Amino acid sequence: MFITRRTVFVTALSVPLAIVVPSPWWLAGWVGFLIGFICVLDMFLSPKPDVLHIERRVPGTIRLGQSVDVEIDVLNTASRPVHAHLKDAWPPSAGAENKTMSLFLEKQGHVTLTHTLIPTRRGDRQAAPLTLRVLGPLGFAGRQWNRDIPCTVRVLPPFHSRRHLPSRLVQLREIEGRAAVMMHGQGTEFDSLRPYVIGDDVRSIDWRSTARRGEVVLRTWRPERDRRVLVIVDTARLSAVRLGDEPRLDSFIESALLLAALASHAGDHVDVVGCDREVRARTHGVAGDDLLHHIASEFAPVDARLIEMDWSLVWSLAQRSLTHHGLIVVLTTIESATLDSRMRKIIGTLAQQHTVVVAHAQDPALDEAIRHRDDPKDTYVAAAAEHMRSDVYQAASVLTQLGVSVVQASPTALPPAVADRYLELKAAGKL
Repeated sequence: MFITRRTVFVTALSVPLAIVVPSPWWLAGWVGFLIGFICVLDMFLSPKPDVLHIERRVPGTIRLGQSVDVEIDVLNTASRPVHAHLKDAWPPSAGAENKTMSLFLEKQGHVTLTHTLIPTRRGDRQAAPLTLRVLGPLGFAGRQWNRDIPCTVRVLPPFHSRRHLPSRLVQLREIEGRAAVMMHGQGTEFDSLRPYVIGDDVRSIDWRSTARRGEVVLRTWRPERDRRVLVIVDTARLSAVRLGDEPRLDSFIESALLLAALASHAGDHVDVVGCDREVRARTHGVAGDDLLHHIASEFAPVDARLIEMDWSLVWSLAQRSLTHHGLIVVLTTIESATLDSRMRKIIGTLAQQHTVVVAHAQDPALDEAIRHRDDPKDTYVAAAAEHMRSDVYQAASVLTQLGVSVVQASPTALPPAVADRYLELKAAGKL
């Protein structure tokens, strides 16, 4: 049961009357009893909330930063009109707007109510029970009921780094074009035939096509397009550190999405795994247009956990995913504290078998702290920041000595930096 503003207003009006009239307490008691009786009667006369058939519809997925409309269908199955208020409750991070709605339905009437969600965080957002208030005919009170109508919307990562993809695809086509002209021999795929030019390798001449065309032609080749790329996203405790407005893990996910899009266009097979002590998300055997959506959907509900990274798991994932030489990109945090003997051994062994890239998202606050040395307090903070940055450079130097390619950049610059390193390795023929 609930009371309306009308009940409060009538009660407030009766207070001065009770003060002016003699025997105010006696009159106040009767007024209170009368108002209470009207409220109870109005509640019993109101329709039961179960006469309203309610369905809630919302798209299953949405990208962070976009808006989505939630549609609520309400059907009145009663034999009389229904006046009600409906509140659609969502968690604060779902960004629900206009959650409380009023409706008036005639007998057997139907209405569709709409309100907007603008999520502020990625992940699964589940709707809370829907609250329904059905008013009585007098407008003093009514029945209230909570209905659990399960509804979930998955908020995907925003993929802001998509804007860097067109320029990298142009570079990729240039690299593949140069490789098609320059490469020949085993381990490549046939691309096309072209006329012979003085200086070309005579071993690439196609004698059958030469005899058929009446001019000397040779085969051109292109790099193999079935390279294996394994992207490992660290979801352990250091990925939970906030760099600006977002955790470091979000920068890793953006980097994985951009690299996967670029490698997929290059014809490479891309596997993306998020792990700490166990596998939290995995994309395997997906190609084409479904790859990015699958990666985003897998990583959307993943948050960093306050546990240490299990590098033996990284070793086992690499052994299962890569049977031949491939590219391993590890998106993690590098510093002396995390660069223990086990990590160095595993990463070093992988670097002997594959091409390994370790990417680290730098904290922009360190550069800001180093620049401000106006007073003793700022100087001590700057010294601590300088020490932390030096620690990262030292860890990167150790990895470089193991044969690992290290990428360091700010959270927003890390995705294109990883993509550029991939293109450099392509151009150098290391993939």
